[in-house]
Amino acid sequence: MKDLGYQKALIQDWDALYSLKESIIVYLEFVKMGETVEKELSAEIKKFLTQLEALELKNMLKEEDDHRYAVVQFSPGAGGTESQDWAEMLYRMYTRWADQNGYKVSVIDYQDGEVAGIKSATIEVQGDNSYGFLKAESGVHRLVRVSPFDSNARRHTSFCSVFISPLVDDTIELDINEKDIELQRFHSSGAGGQNVNKVETGVRLIWTGTLSDGREEKVVAECQQERSQLQNREKALVLLKSRVYELEKKIREAEKARLEGTKGKNEWGSQIRSYVFDDQRVKDHRTGHETSNVSGVMDGDLNDFIKAYLLLQANV
Repeated sequence: MKDLGYQKALIQDWDALYSLKESIIVYLEFVKMGETVEKELSAEIKKFLTQLEALELKNMLKEEDDHRYAVVQFSPGAGGTESQDWAEMLYRMYTRWADQNGYKVSVIDYQDGEVAGIKSATIEVQGDNSYGFLKAESGVHRLVRVSPFDSNARRHTSFCSVFISPLVDDTIELDINEKDIELQRFHSSGAGGQNVNKVETGVRLIWTGTLSDGREEKVVAECQQERSQLQNREKALVLLKSRVYELEKKIREAEKARLEGTKGKNEWGSQIRSYVFDDQRVKDHRTGHETSNVSGVMDGDLNDFIKAYLLLQANV
């Protein structure tokens, strides 16, 4: 039913585009007849191009998991306050992007830094194709700026890894041995009612196992979103499976790239983008796409970067 709904939405978008094209043709006929409709014609063309670009972008999402919700995990690199502040800035950037594109954000885990920023955070971006778009953002993000935390006003470089995984559901079969999962309980932090910091409702699951390529891996998932420990455990298990599934997905993609003689473009752990505040420059190292609108990017204007990545993948 989800797939059928997605196909229907594509057809509706196409029909709307076709109607705009017919409207433009009519306005062009009016222009030939000497009518003053240039303003209306310009508006229709602008609307047509905007909707065409959106439809082209949506049509690129053809992989099996693209339609799923996305789980976004933020992990600051070494550097203490600097990296933690950078992680919070990225957290804000992606929540703004989600809001601008009609997606709902649910905070699953959020741990404040000692001085500023966040130690770690995980959000769920809910809405069709959210993973398909956000998969372009998985990797290490590098910030270069004059630090507001340095009394000598020196330039600092900070790193934060952003790990994007599709939210698993009942249609995905993933065999994880319960014996390989360690359960830890902790006091939730932040808003949540009178039981916060009094009852151990927060849940941390740690899976230690072997991936299909023989590599030993340790995956951690936390949830303190719900008041009930049972609900937090169930949510944390879904997150854990989502992350293991994404790691396995990367293994399959790397093998496919090897067989096809191509190089993988988005290995987790690689530096994908640099944000240089002093030079007013944001550059994606995979696609070469670059902009001087740093403030716009930090306010969630990421669609040009996402489109450039999807175009690159379509041509691999």
